[in-house]
Amino acid sequence: MANNFDLQEQEQLEQIKHFWNTWGTPITWALIVIMGGLAAWNGYRLWQGRQAQQATALAEAVEMAVQAGDLARVEQAVGDLKSSYGGTAQAWQAGLLAAKALADAGKWDAAKSTLAWVAEKASDEGYQALARLRLASVLIEQKAYDEASAQLSGKFPAEFAATVADRKGDVFALQGKKQEAIAEYRRAYQAFDERVEYRRLVEAKLNALGAQVETVASATSGGVQ
Repeated sequence: MANNFDLQEQEQLEQIKHFWNTWGTPITWALIVIMGGLAAWNGYRLWQGRQAQQATALAEAVEMAVQAGDLARVEQAVGDLKSSYGGTAQAWQAGLLAAKALADAGKWDAAKSTLAWVAEKASDEGYQALARLRLASVLIEQKAYDEASAQLSGKFPAEFAATVADRKGDVFALQGKKQEAIAEYRRAYQAFDERVEYRRLVEAKLNALGAQVETVASATSGGVQ
């Protein structure tokens, strides 16, 4: 009986050996590929986590530098974010914050380049829109009206329609194009929610150009061409 069991066991061992001689290497390599893929995925997730942490730390450094009025440090930290973590939301947020601080300090070229970078690199259309609007505002301050108009052209998310129209109105008004300015301010006035305080400023701009709120209301009911 023991001999019979030994014989069966020996046959099973031989079958196993034959199986592994035939399929062992392909299976082993398949397992290596699978496990390697899992390791790579886990490593990628770990890398992403580290990237986010490091980007957040630099973004916080930008915020602290802005609060301290240290513009040299602001530009340095933003530069580090752009070069190492340019694809992160932290970098885009920090870029917008830094650009405002730079513009407030009269460093227009630095502000423009930072906003242009956010507008180009951000994959989120909201960040792109904010950067383009703020870049247009900087260009308006510099009296670069054609360049500002270029930034305001093209597609924007629907929620930015009122602000875009208002900025276009500013450009036309500063260029002395009264009727075009009134048309854009009317669009802005209609697009802003009546609870938004900024709507009153648009109304004031219309009044300054000789257009009344009643005119806007009638345009709303009749449609603006």
